[in-house]
Amino acid sequence: MKTKYSNIKPVLLLFLCLACKKSNTSNAQTTPPPNFSISQTLIDNNSTSVGITYSVSVQPVISFLFTAPVNRQLVATNIVLKELTTSNSIPCTIGYGKGDSIVTIQPQAKLNYLAKYTATVSSKLLSGAGGNLTAGSDCAFVTKIDSTNKFPAISDTALLTLVQKQTFKYFWDFGHPVCGMALERNNGDNNVVTTGGTGFGIMAMIVATDRGFIARTDAVARLTTIVNFLTNHCQRWHGAFSHWINGNTGLTVPFGNNNGADIVETSYLMQGLLTARQYFNTTSGNEKSLRDSINSIWNKIEWNWFTQNGTQKGIYWQYNPSFSNLSDIWSIPVTGWNEALITYVLGASSTSYPITKDVYDIGWAKNGSIKNGSSYFGISLPLGESYGGPLFFEHYSFLGINPNGLTDTYGNYQTQVTAHSLINFNYCVNNPKYYFGYSSTCWGLTASDISGGYTASSPTNDGGNIAPTAAISSLPYTPIQSMNAIKYFYYTIGDKIWKDYGFVDAFNLTSLWYADSYLAIDQGPIIVMIENYRTGLLWNLFTSCPEVKAGMKNLGFSAPYL
Repeated sequence: MKTKYSNIKPVLLLFLCLACKKSNTSNAQTTPPPNFSISQTLIDNNSTSVGITYSVSVQPVISFLFTAPVNRQLVATNIVLKELTTSNSIPCTIGYGKGDSIVTIQPQAKLNYLAKYTATVSSKLLSGAGGNLTAGSDCAFVTKIDSTNKFPAISDTALLTLVQKQTFKYFWDFGHPVCGMALERNNGDNNVVTTGGTGFGIMAMIVATDRGFIARTDAVARLTTIVNFLTNHCQRWHGAFSHWINGNTGLTVPFGNNNGADIVETSYLMQGLLTARQYFNTTSGNEKSLRDSINSIWNKIEWNWFTQNGTQKGIYWQYNPSFSNLSDIWSIPVTGWNEALITYVLGASSTSYPITKDVYDIGWAKNGSIKNGSSYFGISLPLGESYGGPLFFEHYSFLGINPNGLTDTYGNYQTQVTAHSLINFNYCVNNPKYYFGYSSTCWGLTASDISGGYTASSPTNDGGNIAPTAAISSLPYTPIQSMNAIKYFYYTIGDKIWKDYGFVDAFNLTSLWYADSYLAIDQGPIIVMIENYRTGLLWNLFTSCPEVKAGMKNLGFSAPYL
């Protein structure tokens, strides 16, 4: 029987069949499987947002929701959990849901506390139908803080003693071998010593002597080395010292543009020396010689010279005689509320080169405009800038000056130091920038090292950096809040920040950065202010100086101890 193809030759018929088959195959390949994407990522059933998720459990369930089922065979190699610092892959258990369009991973063992991890979905992952993933994803998170104690519990009294003793090791171990003065920092130039930090260290030595950390004779020997170096080797300008000094030679080490005298740093040094003069008061020949040397240094400081040789109603921070322009010779007026109240107090206390009260009223108090009076977190701040500034404003001068019951025309200083500390505390508790770790037990913004630099942290300059010295040195003003911070720093995160010389200078839990440094100007206030809280020792010694009593009265201060 003939068909319509009967007259077509066999070879031609075979060609037509092959052509038809090829055409059908080509049509099937022109429609590839659809792409798919990640619609949501969850950690412990909580949706993640852009950036890093904090305080994640140490065995979290991480879920990726896809718009199509995935190819199971490709999941293990394309969904990976890694720890940031080591880049090691973490073994995980894999689960599936909703027809393989949900993939969950969970670490088989607990992760490290307070560590950063990244769960990565590679763009090489395919759908079950062979579709491409439109984009990979990195889900970064930081695990929660381990709340268990890192060290055995001890009494609060024992903890305060431990913090003082461990912190004091900085000044004993990092005293320069030639001059005895304190190194600026533990990780800097071993020949650079700091004038102000040495003053703080001298006060720390008094505490160490009184508490039996070191022998009295050893303290006198170290102090004698210091005062002899200051007297016989250091460059001085009208009796004042530079900010930084070469510990071998006594020559000035430039501090920025300052290559001459720094009267504020000299004030911190003298605060410590006068306190030592009052403490080492026996008839011993060594102690008498020490007192005589301190008096010699004290009497040669020309405080009134730093008012531009009496031409200005205010003290100038730096005197740089090598410059030619007046603004370079005299730089930085010491004015308004900051860390330098001690400079005016000592200037008025001098029996040889005193400043007058109008220098204080006009230069420091700015005829009353030093006052603030605004409220922050419901706390009225008597003096200074908005939110108070960094907390060292309430520490450096008040290592020796007792603010309790202290008043003058411009304010109540007990109210000032307490209000500023509470504002700093409340700012950290409110945490308006949402930094990880800020709390009622983890607070304190002041000048300190930060990652890659140094800054004066405050509520108006907040980068997430907590400096232990801020809260600890406020202990006399905020005893409950500061003691809670000390316990948190030691017990809870002590495995990160408690080291050979006490607490490291600063840390940032948001970036998981911890300083490896200690600074003299931050170590000293910790020791001294803990002692002022406990016994008032340094306050009592410094304010027992007859010159200081007279000088403070001359400026218009009143207090029970004057």
